[in-house]
Amino acid sequence: MANTRLSMRKIKEVLRLKHHGGLSRRQIAHGCQISRSTVGDYLDRAEKAGIGWPLPEGLTDEELEQKLFPPQATIPDSPRPLPDFDYIYRELKAHKKFNLTLDLLWREYKEQHLDGYQYSQFCELYRQWRGKLDYCMRQDHRGGEKLFVDYTDGLKLVDPKGAPITTELFVAVWGASNYTYAEATLTQQLPDWIGSHVRAFEYFGCVPKVVVPDCLKGAVNRACRYEPELNPTYAAMAEHYGLCVLPARPARPRDKAKVEAGVLIAQRWILAALRHHTFYNLADLNRALHELLQHLNTRALRKVKKSRRELFDLFDRPQAQPLPLKPYEYAEWRVARVNIDYHIEIERHYYSVSFRLLREKLDVRLTASTVEAFFKGERVAAHIRSFIPYGHTTLKEHMPPSHQKYLEWTPSRMVSWAKKIGPQTAELIQTIIQSRTYPEQAYRSCLGILRLEKHYSKERLEKASGRALKFGAHSFQSLRKILSSGLDRLEEKTQGSDSALADHANIRGSHYYH
Repeated sequence: MANTRLSMRKIKEVLRLKHHGGLSRRQIAHGCQISRSTVGDYLDRAEKAGIGWPLPEGLTDEELEQKLFPPQATIPDSPRPLPDFDYIYRELKAHKKFNLTLDLLWREYKEQHLDGYQYSQFCELYRQWRGKLDYCMRQDHRGGEKLFVDYTDGLKLVDPKGAPITTELFVAVWGASNYTYAEATLTQQLPDWIGSHVRAFEYFGCVPKVVVPDCLKGAVNRACRYEPELNPTYAAMAEHYGLCVLPARPARPRDKAKVEAGVLIAQRWILAALRHHTFYNLADLNRALHELLQHLNTRALRKVKKSRRELFDLFDRPQAQPLPLKPYEYAEWRVARVNIDYHIEIERHYYSVSFRLLREKLDVRLTASTVEAFFKGERVAAHIRSFIPYGHTTLKEHMPPSHQKYLEWTPSRMVSWAKKIGPQTAELIQTIIQSRTYPEQAYRSCLGILRLEKHYSKERLEKASGRALKFGAHSFQSLRKILSSGLDRLEEKTQGSDSALADHANIRGSHYYH
């Protein structure tokens, strides 16, 4: 299911970048981390099915998959399997001491592929592939196409106590004009990374067709030379602005030479100029950075006799995409499974979804104010975000008409299970259920209490439940703390005058004071 959902996202992204972004198949393949033949196959299937962009309203992922991949469709096999040249290169490099040869590797290849290439053709194909490894292509950047982004070490702030605070310098450079944006942030984490992009686009007044980031964690979840996995939040931002993301390959500075040079220029003309200044907050530092940034972009370049701003207005701005009406609102994506109480847990708060989605995995989009849940690309729930720990946000329309009919878990079943441990535990379960607006909101706590039997004996669990009832600690967390700290083993001290002390020679007694 997860692979199907991922492939549908890839197909939608291919259609969007082709029809909306106007990118070539090579650029789409690089941005989506798939081969050009796969891009061509997706586009051909979409053309045959009469599907363009935007997709028809109401078209689900399952319907799209049926239109693009009918059951009778087949993919012809390749007549001859190509050797794995990357594997051959690694083997020859790693096993030099064994005097490994192409002949031996060819024999291993033929054992796996009887219809494969013969030795002479095998060697010729490998030599052609090997000759391209060190080939360095000069990058000719078209106006409005690419924006290169990266981080470098920034200046240090000074906190009120005099301790230094490190900062990061975000740098964005246009490919054709070298027009530059820079700002300081406290971290390279996802909120700062996305926020810097949004502010950079506002500074430029337009959006590129392609953004080339380094393999930062904020941009790429899994770094890979061939198929880097984009961070979902970063991918959502790219879709909002209608641009394509082409991550640079790991340890390949040539892929982002523009921003590498831009970082050096920012260090030389901005950071070096402020090295003797002291800043106590990020706002003051960024104001000083932007003043020098303005001077950098308006200073005439020696060779072309024009400034970066003039080149930007001449080459990049006319070909770039316009800004959307609203800037991107920062959001994070999570995956959550629907529990038996038809709620999902997001940052220690519980939000309801339809009871028909029990035990399904949902994609959840978090913003500062909302929580949205998606199932197979369709939004199934939306809530105002709450920050109350272990609270519940429940909509009545998500509840089943009859809990007894649709749910296998009921309050009576919970209490019956607890009675097998003891009456005190059953009473605690009953008290927790009655304290909630809806019984289902107590199911998680009750299940947690009942599953403590796996770690503690029934006797200890029963004594702990009695102690929890006595002190009004009606929650799973309280009961677990009682057990972990051994409070259930403490004997209650009797109170009152009838608690006599044992006779002892050193005890004076009440008559001593008369």
